[in-house]
Amino acid sequence: MTAEEDFAQFVRASSPRLFRTAYAVAGDYQLAEDALQAAYASAYSRWRRVREAANPEAYVQRMVLNQLLTWRRRLSFRREVPSARLPERGHVPSHEDVVADVDEVWRALATLPPRQRAVVVLRYVEDLSVADTAAALGVREGTVKSQTAAALTRLRGRLDQLETPSSGGGR
Repeated sequence: MTAEEDFAQFVRASSPRLFRTAYAVAGDYQLAEDALQAAYASAYSRWRRVREAANPEAYVQRMVLNQLLTWRRRLSFRREVPSARLPERGHVPSHEDVVADVDEVWRALATLPPRQRAVVVLRYVEDLSVADTAAALGVREGTVKSQTAAALTRLRGRLDQLETPSSGGGR
């Protein structure tokens, strides 16, 4: 098998998972797609080294995450996250309500700084261990733990705000 065929096979096998991770971190389909393509282009140019890595997919995953974090730092923009509607008490959620709740979680995730978002996605969406998350991000395990704790605190606060009725009016 040629190097090109080997790389093409790698892309076919790894792209669903790598895209899922990129999308979960980026929160934007096009940005995730662009980051994955940039990482694949970079991996192709050094395919011999990537292929010989202990885990080529983890190597490229780190490239994707680094690309996204670099872009986020450069753009340094924060998206406005609109407040969602509050569920009625005693209400059995419909499918639409469940989808709206999932959307709220994703919107809350999008409010996290890029590094915290990456840690949460790798730990809880991709189900990586602390050690694997640290390796994927190129940081120490203690950093993963502290970033996870900070991210979960922020997410709880954000989601609690959505569940608590405002004191400004009504009941």
